Formats: sequence, structure tokens, C-alpha cells
Amino acid sequence: MTTRDLGLIHRFEPGAPDRAPLLLLHGTGGDEGDLLPLGRMVAPGAPLLSPRGAVLENGMPRFFRRLAEGVFDEADLRRRAHELADFVAAARTAYGIGAPVALGFSNGANIAAATLLLRPETFAGAVLLRPMLPFGEAEAGADLAGRPVLMLSGALDPIVPEASAAALADRLARAGAAVEHRRLPAGHGLSQADVAEAQAWLGRAAIPAAA
Repeated sequence: MTTRDLGLIHRFEPGAPDRAPLLLLHGTGGDEGDLLPLGRMVAPGAPLLSPRGAVLENGMPRFFRRLAEGVFDEADLRRRAHELADFVAAARTAYGIGAPVALGFSNGANIAAATLLLRPETFAGAVLLRPMLPFGEAEAGADLAGRPVLMLSGALDPIVPEASAAALADRLARAGAAVEHRRLPAGHGLSQADVAEAQAWLGRAAIPAAA
């Protein structure tokens, strides 16, 4: 069911209480239904929380504003990351779930990365699909000690510079996260390899439901 409660339009699918919930964060032009099939594939039976980005760019939902392709409005990104963290906190209370694993694609991966750096307590871990470095300057105080993060980049991605993804992996690792960063033979779009890698990683990470 789609609802406007808790500050963001979203959908919630209950799941098994022993499965860590997933927070599904769509790319530009997606909505709250976009990544539900992916969530069901990579984490069968897990509770799924899927919000819609509140920013519109030419009518397409996003999670934060950008000034141009690959150029983020960092002030808006910071504000939206805190809003997302507040939404997750409210949803945990409303739905009785633990800290979720963020599963974000493109714009959704970037808001997830920003939230990890600004409000690290929000997520138990993260799967970042085609992310790039969200902030030009390092965030002070981010403590991601042992937080598992999987980053999947596309070797043929025309949108995300390889150096930006590598810089994000380095920044997360320096904040203490346990980062696995893989470059797949893919472009910016998702592939079956992304599904397989994410599913395998979630199995290995074994993140508890009540994290």
C-alpha cells in the first residue's frame, strides 16, 4: 500500500521478523514501486520500505537537487539526507522494524551514501549501485565502524567517473566501514550481475533483523 504518512510518500511490505529490512531508494524518475521487485529478488522475505524522492526535476522524482549532470546541490543534499534519516527513524517506530540496509540505485545510492556520512546510525549497512562521491569535503565525525557496505560500479558507466566511485569507497573505509567495491562489466543500468552480487553479499553480511 502506498501512503503519505511519515513525511515521504512510500510503500511498506511486511516481511519475516528474522530478516533485516531493506530501504529501497530509486534512481531519477523512479518512484516507491520501482525497486520493490529488486528487493524481493535479493532479499526474499525481508521487510521492504520504499520511499519516493520529494524533489522533482522536469517532473521526475529525485531525492535531492542537482545543478547539472554529476554536480550536486550539496546544501540541499545535506538537508534531504537528514530528512531521509528522520523518515527512517519514524518508519522504524511505525512498522516495528530494525535499522534497515539501504539499497540504492544511482540518485538513491547517492542519498544513501550522504546519509551514511551524516547520520551513520540510520543504516545497518548499504548496497550502493552506481554511486558517486556525494560531498566535495570530508564529513567530520562520521563513525561507520564495521558497517558493511557493498558498492557496485559499472566499468562502462558513462555517468559516474571511476575516480568518484573510488573516492567514495575510500572515504567510507576511512570512516570505518567494511567496504567491498566491485566494478562490473556493465553501464549505468542494472544487470543480472548486480542482482547476483547483491544477493550473495546480503547472505554473507548476515545483518541481524534488530540491528
